[in-house]
Amino acid sequence: MDSLITAASQALAAGDPLSALKRVALRDDAPALALRGIAMAQLDDFPRARDLLRRAAQAFGPGEPVAGARCKVAEAEIELVSRDLARSVATLERARDTLAAGGDRTNAAHAGYLLARWHLLTGRLDAADDLLRDIDRAGLPPASRVGHALVAAGVAMRRIRAGEVRGALEQAERTARTAGIAALSAEVERAARAFAAPAARLIAQDGDRLIGLSDVEALIASDTLLVDACRNLVRSGPKTVPLAGRPVLFALARALAEAWPGDVTREELLARAFGARHADDSHRARLRVEIGRLRKLLRPLVELTATKRGFALESAAHGGVAVLAPPVAEKHGSLLALLADGEAWSSSALALALGVSSRTVQRALEELAAAEKVDSFGRGRACRWVARSLPGFPTCLLLPVLSRSG
Repeated sequence: MDSLITAASQALAAGDPLSALKRVALRDDAPALALRGIAMAQLDDFPRARDLLRRAAQAFGPGEPVAGARCKVAEAEIELVSRDLARSVATLERARDTLAAGGDRTNAAHAGYLLARWHLLTGRLDAADDLLRDIDRAGLPPASRVGHALVAAGVAMRRIRAGEVRGALEQAERTARTAGIAALSAEVERAARAFAAPAARLIAQDGDRLIGLSDVEALIASDTLLVDACRNLVRSGPKTVPLAGRPVLFALARALAEAWPGDVTREELLARAFGARHADDSHRARLRVEIGRLRKLLRPLVELTATKRGFALESAAHGGVAVLAPPVAEKHGSLLALLADGEAWSSSALALALGVSSRTVQRALEELAAAEKVDSFGRGRACRWVARSLPGFPTCLLLPVLSRSG
């Protein structure tokens, strides 16, 4: 490797893309094209960076598969930042295998970290965790070690493990400080602010208050019967009853929890669950059916009893009943939670992360745009969406969490 390529590589590793470009800007050989592409990516000129990296991969050709795979990893990282999630994962998997087979463990580990980041973005926490455990952090460059720690913090935040989040953020901060790269330190600071922000609003018998992730973790570990409006489930200790696909049942459960230890009238339940202003016999019949379904589902956790006025939760065996709600009530909260990372997302990437159809996401984005909560730029496949500033919102509890099979 010649001296200019070496110096440019060192400048990029130190987070100084302008110095790197001064050394290779006029060169069109494969290594220089690759370095120019990485430099343009660090300067946020993603279209130019992608073009340069593709040219570099072509210039390396089939005779240098490892060098070409490095270009593919860099391109996939750009796609991750650009939230082009559908293409980045397949590219990363192929490139990682090529790098590992060619003996480039450092870049194979970097590709593995990027795959873990992809799984975190799409809510596949088990897969992200598996990849992080398989990576030798000592073999990663400083920037990748910071990213590794931030992915670990993100996984822990979604799993509501405050101690693990704190440890991962401290590790990321130490590594970023040692590396001396301002962009890394800023990324760590953003993650730390997200962790310090209120995670939820607790609605209990003694009133409402904002609580942090540590408080949420302690609440989940207690014997409190918790109606979680962030993830649409009812939990008590290790037992959970998911109600994400049953909005009527969840509305009934939340109304009953907010009224505990009192009861809720049938008229109020009809209004909360069905939006019925004037109840008739058909409404009352439907309420009886839905209450029966909810009673059956909640029986492992709590008894649901009838009163003269309506219904109530019987929680003598619990340490109380509470509702966990987002800090700020927002329609399409999970979508806004994804957009709150400050990156520009495509609608297809949002749909992939949330596990819903692209049309569902498009309708939600149109509503949010009409409410002046999101902005878009570009057209067609190049259209990207960003969130406007939303004080106090969102919470990591609204981010997607999919099962291993998901």
